[in-house]
Amino acid sequence: MLEKIPLFADLDKAELEFLTRRAVTRQYPRNTILMTEGDYSDSLYCILSGRVKVFLNDDDGKEVILNVQGPGEYFGELALLDSGPRSASVMALEKCKLTVISKADFEDFLAKHETAQKKIMLGMIKRLRALTENVRTLALLDVYGRVARVLLQLARPVGDVLVIKEDLRQQDIANRVGSSREMVSRILKDLRTGGYIEIDENKHIVIKERLPAGW
Repeated sequence: MLEKIPLFADLDKAELEFLTRRAVTRQYPRNTILMTEGDYSDSLYCILSGRVKVFLNDDDGKEVILNVQGPGEYFGELALLDSGPRSASVMALEKCKLTVISKADFEDFLAKHETAQKKIMLGMIKRLRALTENVRTLALLDVYGRVARVLLQLARPVGDVLVIKEDLRQQDIANRVGSSREMVSRILKDLRTGGYIEIDENKHIVIKERLPAGW
């Protein structure tokens, strides 16, 4: 079950079996808080099914979604490298099945499988590159550019159009791009007026035309 997780994709059969024997599989209902920013814990979570959101919030309740993850992805990997507090919170968006690997078991694995250390490091470097790209997007793109990027990331081809089938509210988009719901609403309204997107009978966002470069 771990071979589909990118972090472990390069491990051989024996290495995967060693980790699998020490992993614990757990199920969590929708809306469960799996991790809280600032808490101390020492486990890596691999998603077998379901989706989670990784987010930050402040004392006033303002939320910024850093990522939404699904099967084959993982979170909590920093706990395997240091003993610092969690840097973000994680909540189950739907019923989830997760494989949990403790820091102690992970360190034991690396000690007994030295050749796996480089493979794991390469997997973490890929994650770091993805995080760097997200930071670049937030820093360099305007709100419209960030909204367009989110729409294109979530859309999947259906015939001649792109469709976002997940339940995506305007506030969800606003939380992902670090903007207000009102600004996102204006952008989506203008895209609909211009014929670039539409909302189908299932309330899915359909991207009909290539999104404009600017707004």
